[in-house]
Amino acid sequence: MSKKTLAVIAAAFTGAAASSAFFSHQQKKLTTTTTTPSTETTTLSAPTTPQPPVPIPPTPSKELIAPVHPSGLFQYGFPGPVSDLHPTPSTTSAFDRRTRNPAWVAEHITPASLLLHDGNRQHSSFAEDTAIPAKFRAKLSDYFRSGYDRGHQVPAADAKWSQEAMDSTFLLSNMCPQVGDGFNRDYWAHLEDFCRRLTNHYPSVRIVTGPLYLPRRDATDGKWRVTYEVIGNPPNVAVPTHFYKVILAEDGKTGGDVSLAAFVLPNARIANDKPLMDFEVPLEAVERASGLEIASKLPLQRRKRLCTDVSCSLIVREYADRQKNLKGGAPVRIGRPDAN
Repeated sequence: MSKKTLAVIAAAFTGAAASSAFFSHQQKKLTTTTTTPSTETTTLSAPTTPQPPVPIPPTPSKELIAPVHPSGLFQYGFPGPVSDLHPTPSTTSAFDRRTRNPAWVAEHITPASLLLHDGNRQHSSFAEDTAIPAKFRAKLSDYFRSGYDRGHQVPAADAKWSQEAMDSTFLLSNMCPQVGDGFNRDYWAHLEDFCRRLTNHYPSVRIVTGPLYLPRRDATDGKWRVTYEVIGNPPNVAVPTHFYKVILAEDGKTGGDVSLAAFVLPNARIANDKPLMDFEVPLEAVERASGLEIASKLPLQRRKRLCTDVSCSLIVREYADRQKNLKGGAPVRIGRPDAN
């Protein structure tokens, strides 16, 4: 990821921090009061906190009677946008009808779920998702000779606990066009392996994955533009410029800590020796770029930074080796010399 692209998505975090500091400073100025001694009496009244003025809405002289009724359109149907919320045994997702890609897909893995092997990838097949209206869904023919992989957002290897669960990961509503060599079959797969290995440290790991369409600066005029390829005949399915993966690793206690990490990767070849930390971004940056709120109900005091708790690094394996050892060794926990 270029420094310019990272600056675009990280702007959300910088802006949020600046706003917080500004409003904190303003609040201190409002609540600081000065008491001066009175020259007329020796009795000092208790200081009072000034109250902000209450705006008084203007009182209309008479009730407005509109000669039009725009909401009458709803008698024919609601235009949208509609995010097809779609729970399956192994995923929960919202579908973006405009791009024919999921907006986000959530999964949940545990040590116990990864130990079960009742699903077999050889018995699963890619399939169109009939829960999505036909005119909006991605089709198998859209990917035919497109040059892109049908890239899982929730990997099949995370759903081996039943055949039905694994089959649901092969629905096209769980897919996005991804670069194959160097990304989907390599660096992206290593990141998925990293997520599975987190269950050696955490009893519950939740992961949210999805596409992004980020701007690039035009070399000719210096302006920022969002451009992306569209595949299919007719062109239907947008090719994301980037993908995000947000990890919420839970300590298993009621009201306990949640270790967070957010990564944004370009949909392009990535060298296997590229450090994963190069792709870490603030959660707020992912939310700003995607228009989503992923952890709005998680208090700040319960949040920890995942990459200060464990080593956020990849183990590079060939595809055949990854299939043999899906969990692999645990990421090294920082500060624990006895960690494997």
